[in-house]
Amino acid sequence: MKSVCVAFALSLFVGSLAQDITVDEALRICGAASEGFVTPPTRTASTAPHSAGLRGRLRMGLDQYKDELAQTANTIAGPGKGILAVDESTKTIGKRLASIGVENTEEARQAYRGLLFTTPGLGEYISGAILYEETLYQNHADGTPFVDCLRNIGVIPGIKVDTGLTPLPGAHPIETWCTGLDGLYERACKYYTQGARFAKWRAVLQITPDGCPTPLAIKENAWGLARYARAVQEAGLVPIVEPEILMDGDHTIEKTAEVQEKILAEVYKALSDNNVFLEGTLLKPSMTVSGADCPDTITPDMIAEYTLRTLERTVPSAVPGIMFLSGGMSEEEASINLNVMNQKPRKGPWSVAFSYGRALQQSCLKAWQGKPEQLEAAQKALLARAQANSEAQQGKYVPGSQPSADESLFVKGYKY
Repeated sequence: MKSVCVAFALSLFVGSLAQDITVDEALRICGAASEGFVTPPTRTASTAPHSAGLRGRLRMGLDQYKDELAQTANTIAGPGKGILAVDESTKTIGKRLASIGVENTEEARQAYRGLLFTTPGLGEYISGAILYEETLYQNHADGTPFVDCLRNIGVIPGIKVDTGLTPLPGAHPIETWCTGLDGLYERACKYYTQGARFAKWRAVLQITPDGCPTPLAIKENAWGLARYARAVQEAGLVPIVEPEILMDGDHTIEKTAEVQEKILAEVYKALSDNNVFLEGTLLKPSMTVSGADCPDTITPDMIAEYTLRTLERTVPSAVPGIMFLSGGMSEEEASINLNVMNQKPRKGPWSVAFSYGRALQQSCLKAWQGKPEQLEAAQKALLARAQANSEAQQGKYVPGSQPSADESLFVKGYKY
């Protein structure tokens, strides 16, 4: 009888994570079983379904949000639409403001973001905006929350949820992994309440002649992306999965394609292992390009062919959209490359779109110069680049038809 009681108690302990009793209660039952009896658990307010073990709540959460996640992902990846990435850290946006002679104050950041989020007609071309945490809780100068400013123009608010990069022990000295998993589910719930409906997590990998990215770096970064994706889906946020390959280096486009296939294959294996709902995700990869110091000349046609081949070999058809990062390309270059990609036939059913930061904002920032009287000119510059990329998403962009700041935006070892 005693052995039966112990077995029953242990089964309760294992099941406690998915049932209506807590782990502490299950442990108490195990203790009772060691004495040859089991005391049935008593339901109290603390053991009601809404306060069940974390895993139980999370599994219920994903089922609850699946339809909403799929709808949000498909809306963001809609025809002629893309994402405006404005999730720069306070330090990084300070560098942008310094480039136009503006001091990095909260008021200046508020003014710049207010300029972006009240641009008339932006929602015709932009479906989502990735925000930094400060911005998610910030108001426009007139008192309107920024999330409401975005909703008012038809743009879905999103949020950057990783907490930055840190060296990866056991890997190459330059390799990193992304932090921020601790408490992520709880933070994601708060972000959802504040109005966010999607999230972003940026993993960074680099190609070097001496073996980077290592298998360890690929595996750990893929696993981190998958854990993040599962956690935020439980809170109702669509995860943007971003395995960025830096442009630093002199590697060829062929080498990039080889490495990127390995990375994406590992990422989607990890997503599968973590039971991530693919229909409620978006992918934000680098385009398949050569290193910034590679002497070879590559054309938009080559970039399109290698990139599409890489995606067709690795990205499941269940994923609604692929939202490319610009990775230091100029505004015009990013639009042209996306345009050519959308003019080519492809096997994958996913949308091929954009999630650009610098390649959408550079002209706008230069036009603004921190001057209130330049607000309208800055908004026109932003709208022009948004329209250019909307047309590129449909394969209809005519190069040079929209004004652009056509300098390279590449920064070695770029950090957000």
